Amino acid sequence: MASWLHKIGLLSEVDRAALAAYAQAYGRWVQAERAIAKMAEKDQLTGGLMIKTSNGNAIQNPLVGTANKAASDMMRYAAEFGMTPSARTRIETQASDQNADPADRFFG
Repeated sequence: MASWLHKIGLLSEVDRAALAAYAQAYGRWVQAERAIAKMAEKDQLTGGLMIKTSNGNAIQNPLVGTANKAASDMMRYAAEFGMTPSARTRIETQASDQNADPADRFFG
């Protein structure tokens, strides 16, 4: 991702923390989804989405909340870098300006 974002002019050294936050959110999302999938193998009824408390009540698996929060964070950071379809419509990259006349900035 980093090399692609840098190539099109959307990543510089000052963006390191934002990209690291995106990567961390992505990793957390993948980890939570894998754990849910593993639990789902043993849980035909809820597919790992629900668990039982110590007193027998069914509640949402906390991993579902973790996965949802990580996915939300990941998509928020992805939009900052133009990595969603709607975000790409709002950004201008260096790659899209390759055929433009540099003088157009001043006289266009």
